[in-house]
Amino acid sequence: MPANVQLIDRLRQIPYFSHLDEPTLRLLAGKMVSAEYEPSQDLCREGERADRMFILESGEVAVFRPGKADVLVEIAVLQPGDVAGATSLFSQGRRSATLRARTPVRAWVLDHPTFQELFDQHPSVARALLASLSQQLAQGGAMVAHLLSQDFDPRYRVVVYDAKSYTEAFFRERNRHDYLLQFIGARLSLETVALAAGSKVVCAFVNDTLDEAVLKELRGAGVELVAMRCAGYNNVDLAACARLGLTVVRVPAYSPHAVAEHTVALMLTLNRRVHRAHNRVREGNFSLDGLVGFDFYGKTAGIVGTGKIGRCVTEILAGFGCRLLAYDRYPDPALAERLGLRYVTLDEIFAESDVITLHTPLVPETKHLINADAIAKMKSGVMIINTSRGALIDTQALLAGLKRGQIGHAGLDVYEEESDYFFEDYSDRVMTDDLLARLTTFNNVVVTSHQAFLTREALTNIADTTLENIREYQVGRRGSQLTNLVRVG
Repeated sequence: MPANVQLIDRLRQIPYFSHLDEPTLRLLAGKMVSAEYEPSQDLCREGERADRMFILESGEVAVFRPGKADVLVEIAVLQPGDVAGATSLFSQGRRSATLRARTPVRAWVLDHPTFQELFDQHPSVARALLASLSQQLAQGGAMVAHLLSQDFDPRYRVVVYDAKSYTEAFFRERNRHDYLLQFIGARLSLETVALAAGSKVVCAFVNDTLDEAVLKELRGAGVELVAMRCAGYNNVDLAACARLGLTVVRVPAYSPHAVAEHTVALMLTLNRRVHRAHNRVREGNFSLDGLVGFDFYGKTAGIVGTGKIGRCVTEILAGFGCRLLAYDRYPDPALAERLGLRYVTLDEIFAESDVITLHTPLVPETKHLINADAIAKMKSGVMIINTSRGALIDTQALLAGLKRGQIGHAGLDVYEEESDYFFEDYSDRVMTDDLLARLTTFNNVVVTSHQAFLTREALTNIADTTLENIREYQVGRRGSQLTNLVRVG
């Protein structure tokens, strides 16, 4: 039989490709090349650029990882039909293992550039292959977890998802316990969950997906602890965590001053039109028309939520000489007495405040707390600030209020559909979110990309608290013994 027919028959027997249809198999086989390796010859080496997938046709291949003192330790043996390096087709990182022929080996090879060409020319074929690979990677997660958990590296492994340059820098600097930190630029999702195999801990952030499907795959891959490096956890299915036996910890307060100061920065920017003035001067326009603001002194500020951040905001606004109103399910009498704060109902906040700032968690009761009805009760020209959670505000209602002038200013560090955009660079792409695009056209709206937390002090505290949360779990603390446990049951 022709070689490609033999390969098609072989592909049918491999779980990764067994459910692909005949045209897809034929195209895939046509792109692969045959390679032969002598005993002790390396197919690839740990640390090299990962740019090829191997399908073992015959022979045996040993899988090595570096152990103590960088001595290679054999952790697995590949048999005919096994696949190695499948993920390198989609993202080119570095090889995490060395593959070495134990016997004469024949393998079929597909490299990244060829797969990219296949993807560009035949996207339906590439999508079918991606679906197949994702399914098999997920099913193989438990086996991979077992292999990777072997004692070839004594350090405790932590996979950090949605890691940016500043995340990596601060976590590496504060890694006192010498954890084996693996930083993943991609967000946690069904497509990336297999990368956590072999780790007991994943570190996640606000826009990672931690629904039941992802959590099941994490548990199957050997994960026991979800360490959120943020205060919020509304993106975590806590009920599913309870059923699966996953522990969740968080960073309840990294720097309330950082968020509070950014909150007030938004207020001042909007009030004194700093963003508009800056752009004008850069263009040589020194006119003051349209830049008239107001004194914060004597104005009424409504603070919704007087937890750690809300208290800091209240203290700053007290220094401005504002009249202070607040709403919280659990009032703080000492704060009220010290700052002359008065706790009132939400309706009173809406009716009397010149500035309303939100510092409450997102729970079912607070979703769209600011909606059309609430806006209708507010003073004309009110300023609304949100540095808490995007879904506290109904964006459609906010836009309607801005258009008719009921809302005079809006400062947003969060947005209810922010996960598609925030923390990423979309400057060379079209913004397809019509609501967010519309918001950015108003000259009385300032949107920042969830950066209120972004100070050196806050990033240090986030890293310290997260790593200490992991340390507590590592040494055997469980349940209420964990300082920052998120209760899941």
